[in-house]
Amino acid sequence: MHSYARDLGLLRDRRFALLLSGRTLSVLGAAFAPVALAFGVLDLPGATASTLSVVMTAASLPMIVFTLVGGVIADRLPRQRVMTAGESLAAAGYLALGVMMLAGWTPMPALLVAAALTGVATALALPALTGIIPDVVPPDRLQSGNALLGLGANTSRVAGAVLGGGTVVLFGSGWALVVSGAMFATAGVLIALLRMDEDDRPPGERHSVLKDLRDGWREFRSRQWLWVVVAQFSLLIMAFEAGHGVLGPLLAEERLGGPAAWSAFLAGEAVGMFVGVLVSIRVRPARPILVGVLLCLPPALPYLLLGADAPLWAIVAGSFVLGVCFDVFGVLWQTTMQREVPAEALSRVSSYDMLGSLMFGPIGLLLAGPAAQRFGAEASLLGCAVIIVVSTLAALLAPGVRNLRAPAPAAPREAQAEA
Repeated sequence: MHSYARDLGLLRDRRFALLLSGRTLSVLGAAFAPVALAFGVLDLPGATASTLSVVMTAASLPMIVFTLVGGVIADRLPRQRVMTAGESLAAAGYLALGVMMLAGWTPMPALLVAAALTGVATALALPALTGIIPDVVPPDRLQSGNALLGLGANTSRVAGAVLGGGTVVLFGSGWALVVSGAMFATAGVLIALLRMDEDDRPPGERHSVLKDLRDGWREFRSRQWLWVVVAQFSLLIMAFEAGHGVLGPLLAEERLGGPAAWSAFLAGEAVGMFVGVLVSIRVRPARPILVGVLLCLPPALPYLLLGADAPLWAIVAGSFVLGVCFDVFGVLWQTTMQREVPAEALSRVSSYDMLGSLMFGPIGLLLAGPAAQRFGAEASLLGCAVIIVVSTLAALLAPGVRNLRAPAPAAPREAQAEA
C-alpha cells in the first residue's frame, strides 16, 4: 500500500524541499514566458507568423545543440552547480527580452541572442535535474519524489498560465518577461543553497568528452524501450512545438480572442497536469512504458478540436486531457529511467533523451508559420494531430515498449523494513 502521508514525508527533507522550491519557481517563470514572448513578438511592427517562428526557433535550437554537452557536464560536475548556472542563464535571457520590449528597442539579432540564451539554459539544467533526483530521493521513493516535483511544477503552470496571460493583458509582454527572469534568478539562488555532499556524486573515472558521449550512447541504445519512445517523441514534439508555439497562438489571435483565450488553453492543460500528478503518485502499473505510450494518444484531441473550429470550452477541455496524460507519462518515464539507467550515466542518457525527443522541434517551429500561411492554421493543426497518433501507434509495435516491467511491489516494503 502506498500512502499520501508517506509520500509527503519527503517534504521534511531539507535538500528535497530546496530542490522542490527551486524547480517550482523555475517552472513558474517558464510559464510566464510562452504567452509573453509569443504575443510580444506578434505585436512588433511588421511581425508575421514567420517572425514568431524564427524567434521561437532561436530559443529551441541552442537547446538541441548543447544538450549533449549539458549531459556530460552534469555527469562530471556537481549537478547542483550546473542547475544553478542554467537558472542564471535563463534569468539573463528573459530579463534581456523584457527590457528590450519595454524600451522599444527590439532589433532582430538582439532578440535572437537573448532567446538563444534561454535555450542554452535549458540544455544545462534539465539533464542535471534528471540526475540529481536519485541523489536526493531514496530509491524506493523515486516515483513519489518525481510526482511531488511534478505537483509543484504543475501548480506553477496553472498559476503561470493565468497570471502570465493577465500580466500580458494588463501590463504588456515586456513586464511579463521581466517577472519571468526574476523568478529564474530566485530559483537559481534556492538551488545554490542545496549543497550536495561529494559522496552523492556518482563514482567513475574522468575521460574525454567524446568517450563520455560514446559511453552514454551505449547505455542509451542498449535499451529498446528507451530509444523507441525517444524516436516517437521526436515526431510528437515536432507537432507539439508547431501547435503550441505558433499555430495555436496564431489561431487564438485570429479567431478565439487573443492572449486571454490562449491563456485559458494553457491553463486547462496545466490544471490537467495538476490532476495527472495526483494520479501518478498512486498508480504503479506493472508495465509503465506501455501505459505511458498509450497515454500519448489522447493528447491529439485538443489539436483536432482546434482544427475543427470547436468552441473554446471544448478546446480547453481537450487541453485538460492532454495535461493529465502527459503528466502521468512524464512521471512514469522519469522514474523508469532513474531505475533502469546507472547513476553515473544518467545525465548523459537524459541528454540523449532530450536531444532525440526535441531535435525536430525547431523544424516544427520553422514549418508552422509557412504551413499556416499556405494551408491555414486549422488544417495545419489537424496535421499535427495525425502526426501524434501515427507516431504513437508505431511505438507500440516494439516489444521492449510493451514488455518492460516495473520492480516487484514488495521492494519498497523491504526497503522500509530495513530502515
